[in-house]
Amino acid sequence: MAFIVSILIAYILGSIPFGLVIARTLCSTDPREGGSKNTGATNVARLCGTKYGIMTLVLDVLKGMLPVLFAANWIDSHLALSFVALAAILGHIFSCFMHFKGGKAVATTIGAFFALAPWATFFSAALCLGMVALTGHVSMGSLTVALALPIFMALTGNFGYVPVALIVMVILFWRHKDNIRRLARGEENPWIKPKE
Repeated sequence: MAFIVSILIAYILGSIPFGLVIARTLCSTDPREGGSKNTGATNVARLCGTKYGIMTLVLDVLKGMLPVLFAANWIDSHLALSFVALAAILGHIFSCFMHFKGGKAVATTIGAFFALAPWATFFSAALCLGMVALTGHVSMGSLTVALALPIFMALTGNFGYVPVALIVMVILFWRHKDNIRRLARGEENPWIKPKE
C-alpha cells in the first residue's frame, strides 16, 4: 500500500505545471504559446524573466525530490524507489493537469535522482552546468546530464539505480529530439544571445 500511495503522490506532484502556473499568474503569459512553447524553466525565463525561470526551476526540482524522500521513509528497495522517481518524472512529461502533455523533465529528473543518490546527481548536474556555460545551449546541458547519470550512478556504487538512470536517459533524449535536430543543423537558440 505504501508503494502504491508513493507512486500516486509522485505522479500527481510531478504533474503540477509550475512553469505554467508561474507564467500565467505572475506575468500573464502562457509559455505554451511563446518561445519554445515549453513550460520549463528555460522558456519561462525567456518569456517572463530570470527570477521567474529560477522559481520554476526550484519548484520543478522539488517536485521530483520530495516524493522520493517521502517514499524513502517507508520503502527500502532500489527498485521501488526507482519507480517512485520515474512516476514523478513521467508526471511532468504526461501531466494529468495538462491533458497528459508536459515538459522535458530535466529539472524534475535532477530532483528525483538527487533524492536517490546525491553525489552521483551532483556530479552529473555539475557537468550539465559546465556544458551550458561552454556551449550556451541548455539543451546540451540537458543531454549531458542524461548521459552522465547512469555513468555516475555506477561510479559511485549506486548500481541499483543504473537501470532507471538508463531508462530516463532514453526518455530525455526522446524529449529532446527536436533540439538534437536543431543542434545538428546549427539552428539551436543559445541561452544567452551573443553580442553583435
